[in-house]
Amino acid sequence: METRLIDNFGRQITYLRLAVTDRCNLRCQYCMPAHGIDIVDRKELLTYKEMYRITRILSELGVNKVRLTGGEPFVRKDFVSFLESLSFNDKLEEINITTNGALISSHIEKLESLNIKNINLSIDSLNEENFNTITRRKVFKEVYNTLEKLEKSSLNLKLNVVVQSGINTHEINDFIELTKSKKLSVRFIEEMPFNGIGLRKTKENWNLNRILDKIKSQYKDIIVLENVISSTSKNFKIDGYLGSFGIIPAFTRTICNDCNRIRITATGLFKNCLFDDGVFNIRDFIRDGASDDQIKQLFIDTIKKKPKNGFIAEANRKEVTESMSTIGG
Repeated sequence: METRLIDNFGRQITYLRLAVTDRCNLRCQYCMPAHGIDIVDRKELLTYKEMYRITRILSELGVNKVRLTGGEPFVRKDFVSFLESLSFNDKLEEINITTNGALISSHIEKLESLNIKNINLSIDSLNEENFNTITRRKVFKEVYNTLEKLEKSSLNLKLNVVVQSGINTHEINDFIELTKSKKLSVRFIEEMPFNGIGLRKTKENWNLNRILDKIKSQYKDIIVLENVISSTSKNFKIDGYLGSFGIIPAFTRTICNDCNRIRITATGLFKNCLFDDGVFNIRDFIRDGASDDQIKQLFIDTIKKKPKNGFIAEANRKEVTESMSTIGG
């Protein structure tokens, strides 16, 4: 049996994005409608035991990096205990978390003691009123407090900022200024069509070049950083600033050629690409009694079908109407 996950374009899969829940305590405009989404029954969610088994099997096939997402992962009961069990998997070099930061402040010390490397904190505004408008919740103080605690911790902190036309584009350089004295990386993300109703209509297209032009209008000493292979972002820093920033071309998809990622949703749907419909449900195979070797072969065979890029994946699917919370951040 093949012991690595290699697709038909020669790309090796080493990175799993695993959603632990579809639930979230916020209602961000670009992610889901104000009334929320149809939450799945708890018995349809992968159990922690099933998630641990999936991760272990994938790590034996060369996956050495796992990012835990949601929804909001800290909404799910006993999530920190699951992190603890996952940290015993010695084949994992990195365990990372994406969070909105509203619930994790009291867990930071515990996260430092585990094999957690990076925390991606989603924060789309540094203005309390604007933040409340975007998230439809009033938790700005808690989130910003988490930001400051994480920045002082031993964890690597990245801020995820979804750039939304007419909503927070005027704050782009405010985020850049955060990197002057804070040990963090700001990552500006092109808005994607996963808000539960499709891409909202915008007058302007804020793509990578437009975002970079906005930054260049105020900052002249921009240093281009060397990109790690399979990095999702184009990375930069302002000369003399402590932190850095990156731009993720999530929608224009200029980062597909060396993609090393797969996704598994909270209900077990396996996705070769963010933009595909999902290939199969691993939960059903596990609950039907599949052996580890059978699951390994299933993963190996499925990776062969990974599309060349997100445009091809999207062309082969139905209309995009699901929430980013359902897909897994």
